[in-house]
Formats: sequence, structure tokens, C-alpha cells
Amino acid sequence: MTNNTSIAPIITVDMQVACDNEQLPTLEQLQLWADTALKPYNKNFELTIRLVESAESQQLNHQYRDKDKPTNVLSFPFEVPDGIELDLLGDLIVCADVVEFEAKDQNKELFAHWAHMIIHGCLHLLGYDHITQDEATEMETIEIGLMAQLGYSDPYIAS
Repeated sequence: MTNNTSIAPIITVDMQVACDNEQLPTLEQLQLWADTALKPYNKNFELTIRLVESAESQQLNHQYRDKDKPTNVLSFPFEVPDGIELDLLGDLIVCADVVEFEAKDQNKELFAHWAHMIIHGCLHLLGYDHITQDEATEMETIEIGLMAQLGYSDPYIAS
């Protein structure tokens, strides 16, 4: 007799906190949001999510993207060398100050915006982008669906 049940993928989140903000998501929240974004791909993944202040975000954004300002989320995909089997997906750097400012500025619930930033960053780690209109439409459609699964409204509709 064969067992036809599939084993759910394992998503491992390593949380690093490098800021003093009062309203940060918990590891459990980050895990839920990463699971929501990544489990549909039916693979094991490991990623680091680092929560930072504006200075670190600005330095990394300037160094890697030539943009001298902090940003909400930076994604650094891990490029696995040929012939090596690793589940390491990459790193997300999320600026708590920017996420808090954007949530308030856009009249969004703070943790809904955090969820969106984690989902958005995970999709970038998977290779999605929003440079062209077609890419943006594809990525936003996925994000809207994943946010709805979590019970959140469309993050692209202004409140």
C-alpha cells in the first residue's frame, strides 16, 4: 500500500531585530506571512527577515540600488552555486520606520502593511519583479490574493 499524502513544505524564518521600534511583528506573524507567500511553491525554503532602522536601510539601499534613502523592504536572493542543494532563499531587510510611516500615511492597519511587505519581499526573492507593467500586474495580483487569504484588503486600494 502506498501513501499518497504529500508532506507540507517547511518554511524556516530567522528573525533578526536591529531596531527599537515598539510595534514590531512577532516571529509567529513573520512566519505566517512567509508561509502564506511561499507554501504555494511546494518547496522548503529558509530565509532571514531583518528588521532595521532607517540608517541601515538607507545605507543598504544606497550601496545596492544607488538610491540614497531608506526604503520599506529590500530583498537579497541567495544564488545557490551549481551542484549544491540548499533551501536558502535569501534575506529580507525591512525598515520598521518606513513601514510605520507608510501605514500611517496611507491609512492602513500597521500589521496589514507589515504582512504586505513580507509577502512582497518573498515574491521578490522568488524572482518576481514590477519593473514593467505586465510584471507589476502579475506580482500585484498574487499579492492581493495572498493578502485576501490572510483576511486583509487589497493593499493597492487607497484607504
